[in-house]
Amino acid sequence: MITLVRLLKKKLRSGRGSKHNEQVKSDQDHSPVNLSGKLEDDLEIIRAVLGPSNDVVIREMKISSGPKVDAAVIFIDGLVDRDLLSDDILKPLMFNLQLIRDKAEENHSGLLDFVKSSVLTVGQIVAVNDIDRIISGVMSGNAAILAEGATQALVIDIKGWETRSIESPTNEISIRGPRDSFTETLRINTALLRRKIRDPHLTFEHIQIGQRSETDVVVAYIKGITADNIIEEIKQRLQQIDTDAILDAGYIEQFIEDGPTSFFPTVGNSERPDVVAARMLEGRAAILVDGSPMALTVPFIFIEAFQNPDDYYARPFFASLVRLIRFFGFMLSIYLPGVFVAFKAFNQELFPTPLLVTVAAARDGLPFPVAIEALLMLILFEILREAGLRMPRSLGQAVSIVGALVIGQAAVSAGLVGAPMVIVLAGTAIASFLVVPLADLGALYRLLMTIAAGFLGLFGIVIISLEILSHLAALRSLGVPYLSPAIPLNYAGLKDTLIRVPLWAMDYRPVFLDPVDKRRQAPDQMPRAWKSKHKKRKSQ
Repeated sequence: MITLVRLLKKKLRSGRGSKHNEQVKSDQDHSPVNLSGKLEDDLEIIRAVLGPSNDVVIREMKISSGPKVDAAVIFIDGLVDRDLLSDDILKPLMFNLQLIRDKAEENHSGLLDFVKSSVLTVGQIVAVNDIDRIISGVMSGNAAILAEGATQALVIDIKGWETRSIESPTNEISIRGPRDSFTETLRINTALLRRKIRDPHLTFEHIQIGQRSETDVVVAYIKGITADNIIEEIKQRLQQIDTDAILDAGYIEQFIEDGPTSFFPTVGNSERPDVVAARMLEGRAAILVDGSPMALTVPFIFIEAFQNPDDYYARPFFASLVRLIRFFGFMLSIYLPGVFVAFKAFNQELFPTPLLVTVAAARDGLPFPVAIEALLMLILFEILREAGLRMPRSLGQAVSIVGALVIGQAAVSAGLVGAPMVIVLAGTAIASFLVVPLADLGALYRLLMTIAAGFLGLFGIVIISLEILSHLAALRSLGVPYLSPAIPLNYAGLKDTLIRVPLWAMDYRPVFLDPVDKRRQAPDQMPRAWKSKHKKRKSQ
């Protein structure tokens, strides 16, 4: 944009033809283009850059009753708060003509500084002399004030577009915890984190990414907890992104993740402020993207996929049981179809005799081998799941449930698949939704395990499993081993893995994150109310 502004300015001053389009690509001078102080010339450059868009408003006015001072307010209709624009900018400028006149007669060049300090009633105002920064501010929802003779413009923060209200999370259902979720507005999301963490060390660092979208991205972390090397690595990866547009946090995830060819996610995401706040308090950093209701958290390790925020709001015994069930369900969703195929096709002796007779009778007369049958059913299940997700909410649930029941029953009645295969796929489908962050890779590994079992039986499943384990052991997320705290083994970190110990027993933050402040709470906080009562009775 800087190059374009410079060339347009040269064109306006020289009056030459239209050969500048070819020079845009070859011009290597990226020095900033400052305001000239001639309002008409500066506005002409801005109009040329912004084009004939009807939502670009340039409001020209006189802001002095004595020596006429020409000025202009530039904003994008629909991105600014019209009440703030009218009450805090236009009215003060037009109702204080005498005050501005006295200042204009005294010092014409410092007029906008006087307007900034003594006339406008808006909170955030920045003086800018670079035309490119002025245009960038206007496109972000700010208003800009230019005046004749002034080589600086005032960029005023009056963003006020329509926003979605804070609602309950749709993907991460809360049972006992808070029921607020992020929205598409960046400033609302940072405020939600401020409400959870009122520590003055909570830091938000702003970066703009995208040559055309110029999307606002914020790196959030708690200074004094999150390791400095993690923050530096995140900022370095973000600054290396060179693309046209960032439209969602998912774009950022694909540019900064470790192991981009891995099925396993190395960047976490959540729509719940309490989840993001809890991860930041452990020593992680969050990435918020304007326009996205999801926040990214890094580093992300394997065990986080099995941790639900409600685990920490419930008592540890049931929370540990539920977490074990999630892990068992995840393993079941990956291995059950493949193990069934391996048992039926290669290792029938592993079936109990009564079960073997039942399965053999159910498969009598079926046209497809068991591996083909399993693959067809798995693909059909994924089609139904995708249709249920993409269709309108009122129809999606009916399609997924009714479609599965009707098609499954019809396939069994027609003799295309056996009833045991339908039961296996039904159990797999239910188990696959226990661990939502790994649901996508679960679908891929189910198919892979089934294909391996169809060719090599249990031996093929073992080979794929060893390959997955070796891959997980080598995977990193911002330098943190993906299987932490199991590999490398850290006994203190095992307190919050498959078993969750009580909160009063977790005195330290995870060691594998290398937090600056390693202690989370004071030691020895186990409730002992019964002891105090016992001592009181004894003293009486």
